[in-house]
Formats: sequence, structure tokens, C-alpha cells
Amino acid sequence: MKAQVVHELGGIDSLRFEEVDPPACPPGYVRIDVEAAGLNYPDLLVIRGLYQFRPELPFTLGSEAAGTISEVGDGVEGLSVGDRVMGLDVAGAMAEQFVAPHHNVYQIPDELPAAKAAGMSMTYGTSYHALVDRARLQPGEVLLVTGASGGVGTAAVQLGRALGARVIGAVSSDEKAEVVRRLGASETINYSTESLKDRVKELTDGAGADVIYDPVGGDVFLQTLRCVNWNGRVLVVGFASGHIPEAPMNLPLLKGCSIVGVFWGDFARREPDRNRANFRQILAWAVDGTIDPYVSATYPLADAREALTALAERTATGKLVLTV
Repeated sequence: MKAQVVHELGGIDSLRFEEVDPPACPPGYVRIDVEAAGLNYPDLLVIRGLYQFRPELPFTLGSEAAGTISEVGDGVEGLSVGDRVMGLDVAGAMAEQFVAPHHNVYQIPDELPAAKAAGMSMTYGTSYHALVDRARLQPGEVLLVTGASGGVGTAAVQLGRALGARVIGAVSSDEKAEVVRRLGASETINYSTESLKDRVKELTDGAGADVIYDPVGGDVFLQTLRCVNWNGRVLVVGFASGHIPEAPMNLPLLKGCSIVGVFWGDFARREPDRNRANFRQILAWAVDGTIDPYVSATYPLADAREALTALAERTATGKLVLTV
């Protein structure tokens, strides 16, 4: 089969598109004939050896894909050959075949195109877990999403709207702001040209945001601590800026707010029944049109380097997907 393979850790140029043997399907796993594979920011970390999980070299890059089950490993229940699914693992998805652990494989309805499903596992799983399980977002609350035009950001904007929140999307350009408004944000902030803290305070009559969803980290995270409402919740989702901030802890004290960690991958492993219930709601919303996963561009599997470059240079919005 064809796959995008990493033989040595490094930059995007270390990726090789080549013929490899299909992966084995061990107990507890399923094999998926891939139709589409989603790209995520952690892919850029995995290829450099900077992610918290390090696959053994050589490995096939990619963490999520959608397609049809062609083999079911021993001990797997509730999934069958021929099922349309989306699946997730640390690596292996940028290939014609992908094996994923059964607890990270979700049946998808016929109405959901593979290209959209391929980009949903990590982004919508993370965002729903963050907003519902960790922040307990309530209808009428103000949700601030930083990095709102990216993969997890666009998912959080749509899910926040579906949950009844007033959504403010913070982005780095006017073009990205337009995308976020189309996806349901009530207001947007361009934090490359205006103060995030001051603008949030202005939009909320001085109160601040009730829930802040931050996948950016760095200075943006520090600004969010200065514009969170009393009893607010600041969700630590990731560090796309490349910088893990050190928070002045007097701010949570003075704000009476919570800094809440979001580790969806381990939640899915530890609490698979709750995670599957989350996805039942996510997929129901995708079918009835409440949410519409935003894929801004698709590339052939052979062009993974080009797609990853667009992701690394932050020129992309929403999700980028490879098609097989």
C-alpha cells in the first residue's frame, strides 16, 4: 500500500511517500480502508519527535482517517467489516490502510462525507469534551475561542453556538475573522491589530468571558486570564504558538476563575462510554445541520508535504484533509 512514512525525525521534508506493507490488525484493533485522512497540529510535532507520544521509527504519519472497515481484530465488539467509520490513533492514518484501537473508532452515518468525517475525531472530540465535560458551558454564557479559525477552533465555535452560548472568535487576520463569523461567531477579534483583553471587556460590558477555549498558549493565554469573568473557566487545550506559558497565579485568585486542563485523548481511553455518548450527539448534530465540519482544502495523499506546509505556515483555516 502507499503511505506517508517518517524514517527519521525532522521537518516536513523528512516525509517519504512510498510503498509499504499493510499494517497488522492486532486484537482490539480494526483495519480501515482509508478514503480520507485529516491533518492536525500534533502531526507537526510527531514528525519532529516533540509530541508526548513518540511512535517507533519508521512510522506512517497521521492520526485520524475515515473509510470502511476491512478487518476486525479479536475481542472487538460492536464493529463489523463493511461499517463506515472514522478512527484515531497517534500515527498511521496517512495511508491507504489504517489500523486504530476500537475505542477510538466511531461509526458514521451515510449522510456524512468521508472528507468531513476524517477531520472530526480529534477536533470535535476535543472541543465537545472541553466545553461540556470540563467547562460545563451553559446557554447564554459568553464563550471566547482563541485560534478560532483553526481545526479545533472552528469546531469549538460551532459547538459553542449549538450549546446556546454567545461566541466570540479571536483570530490573527481579518480574512480569518470572516470565516469564523460564517461559522457562527457573534463577534470576532483580530488580536494582531487590537487588544484581546480590552476588546473582550468592551464586548461584555466589562464582565469578561465566562468560558475561554485556548488552543494557542503563549501570550494569548496570558491575555485570556485578564479578560475572564468572575467564576470563569479557562480551558487549556494546546500550545499552537509553540510556547507553554507560566501563569501569574494571582490572576486566578483575583478573578475567582478556574484554569482547566483538557486532555481528550486520555478521557477517551479512560471513559470510553462517556466519550461515545459525546460522539452520538456530535454526529447527530452533523446529520441535522446544527454543525457543519469546515474543510477548507483537500489534497491527494501524495501531496501531504504541501498540506502540512500550509498547516505549519498557519495559512489554512478549518481542517485540511488528504484524500485517497
